[in-house]
Amino acid sequence: MNKAIFVIGPTATGKTSLGVDIAREISSEVISIDSRQVYTGLDLGTGKDLADFGEGEDAVKYHLIDIANPTTDEYNLHTFLKDAVASMKLLWSQGKIPVLVGGTSLYINALLNGYDLAGCPPNPQLRAELDPLSLEELVEKLKAYPEVFKKTDLSTKKRVIRAIEVAVTAETNPAVEVPEFDYILLAPYFHRKICHQRVEQRLDQRLAEGMVEEVEQLHKSGVSWEKLDWFGLEYRYISMFLRGELDRQEMRDRLLIKIRQFLKAQTVWLRKMEREGKDIYWLPEANRGSAFMLIRKFLKGEKLPIPSIRISDIHYGPKQ
Repeated sequence: MNKAIFVIGPTATGKTSLGVDIAREISSEVISIDSRQVYTGLDLGTGKDLADFGEGEDAVKYHLIDIANPTTDEYNLHTFLKDAVASMKLLWSQGKIPVLVGGTSLYINALLNGYDLAGCPPNPQLRAELDPLSLEELVEKLKAYPEVFKKTDLSTKKRVIRAIEVAVTAETNPAVEVPEFDYILLAPYFHRKICHQRVEQRLDQRLAEGMVEEVEQLHKSGVSWEKLDWFGLEYRYISMFLRGELDRQEMRDRLLIKIRQFLKAQTVWLRKMEREGKDIYWLPEANRGSAFMLIRKFLKGEKLPIPSIRISDIHYGPKQ
């Protein structure tokens, strides 16, 4: 069976650096599993850390970074699965083990559990065409999609219209089939206090390196304030500063609080993964030696040890 290595974990724990080192060690390439790094121009705010990949002949190749236009494209789960599976198959065909690096839980979960999200975004044009039809006429249209028809409550126009909308989208955008593969989950581990310090240090560093200017340039190039808000915390709060709704210190401090809250939410999701039976190999201080040892065993098909750290068993207690 094909194999893959995942490097996951909370924000600001050095996933990119670790993933690149692993890819270099096994002569492979990195596939990003980050919902924002796909967009060009979103660099400092998304933590692309492209310098970690190196330059010239020693550079580690990467996939799914800088492949979408932030002004015109909307990259979603379906698109990610299609692109990620294609990249994985390409590397497998070359005899390489994909190293998937990132922290977008929705994308990670979809790959590990082999599913595409049901449903689709609203289609205003299709809804406008369907709305004048009677319930009976809508039901007749839905019969053209037997699988959806069987699962639909036919008692209201709203539900039948939504069912047609989903069916039409599925027909033109079929679900992505994720092939079966064997995998190992690795994650850098730092104590929560250290994670908070790393988040603050990274935020201040990126602000000093020009993250405000990055957001300003994105807006000047045509990315709306609404779209910047959709791109996440860094772009949302820096946009508020640029619009004069916050001063620089307020923006920095509120952003720091929100990123730490995001880190906590990521940790909750990772605890849930463990409780659901997923083995995550937490690497203290992102230890490379431990990572390479586990990878060698994994690639040889040897039995892996029981993880020495389970964050679902770690309880910090109330704040003092």
